[in-house]
Amino acid sequence: MPSTQKNNFLLEKIVVQLNTKQLKINVYNTPLGERWLQALKDNLQKKRILEKNFCWLGWADSKRDLQYLTNELNTNIKQINSYNFSPNYQTIEMFSQDDFQYSGNLPIGKQGLGKHLKHDACNKLHRFFEDLQGTAWAPSKYYKQADSQTKYAIRQLNNICHEIESWVNADRKKAFEPEWMRPSQITTFLNAPRYKLQDIDYELFKENRFSRELGGVYLHWSQVGKTLYEVFRDENGPKMTEALCSEINHQIYYSGEFDIEWGQTITEQNSFKKLEMDGFRHWLDLNGYDWDDSKLALGYIKIGQVDMQSGFGNASFLEVYKAMKDNLNITNINVTGSQHCENNFPYSLDSDDWKKIQINYLKEGYESRSMR
Repeated sequence: MPSTQKNNFLLEKIVVQLNTKQLKINVYNTPLGERWLQALKDNLQKKRILEKNFCWLGWADSKRDLQYLTNELNTNIKQINSYNFSPNYQTIEMFSQDDFQYSGNLPIGKQGLGKHLKHDACNKLHRFFEDLQGTAWAPSKYYKQADSQTKYAIRQLNNICHEIESWVNADRKKAFEPEWMRPSQITTFLNAPRYKLQDIDYELFKENRFSRELGGVYLHWSQVGKTLYEVFRDENGPKMTEALCSEINHQIYYSGEFDIEWGQTITEQNSFKKLEMDGFRHWLDLNGYDWDDSKLALGYIKIGQVDMQSGFGNASFLEVYKAMKDNLNITNINVTGSQHCENNFPYSLDSDDWKKIQINYLKEGYESRSMR
């Protein structure tokens, strides 16, 4: 059964309460949809902490701009550098805004470098994270010995890297084609358990592929590493090397977490997307990968859809963006139906103690999983 089959939804619904808006989510009636919803309810029932500092990516008007994010990144790097690892880990140099984005004084547009993302700094930062974190199934020796503050700082290398990438791309798009900004909502919980995808689930990657629908709800990537698609895009279709291959992980896990696409719908009916996908398929073939191999997880599994009509009427993308940009804070998530469950998320990033809340909760997870 396709993950995107219209109007074939589970009876239970998800309601996400923002500052002044409410989002209603319908979940597709698939075996994975049922298991995923149970995992989400477990996160709510266990009152796991929502990771609010990694929730809203690609919002050009966010207070978490490049200056803010670079300062946050360097604060976490200082924490990592101060820890006495055994064996020693290299000293990570501080980053500047110029490391991540070309000047806005350069020509801005499809052919210009102005405001473009500098991928090299992001790739370098992500490699530091992978060295220090390890994988979901094999944490690194550095991560195992780190104290809770340093574990938290390591986690932020990845979070902030992706947030910088998204913000820079949005800032550039806003300057010359704002209708193609790609804002999203990443709804993750600290210490959320992961579960293995079942064989039947992998066909869902092929059903949706890389289409993204405004208000679409997608399975969250809950492991460390890059997908083949990310390597293709970030490295401009590189020749595969041993180093690049070591970065790649095909998705094998799911969790009770989800992403919402708040950008304009993109499918291969858009000529630029079709061109990109044709290039990606050709690159896969050149490097010995089979586009039809479902275990390569080539795509995004669409698990549900925001009821856009009830939330926004017939609003255009830019109208939706305007309504959402002042609502970037989740206060409650509840599941209605045969078994009602919910959780409130009262803290915000304006709270003085939001980092302490996260570190203390993550510490419980580290200790319960014998990570030290």
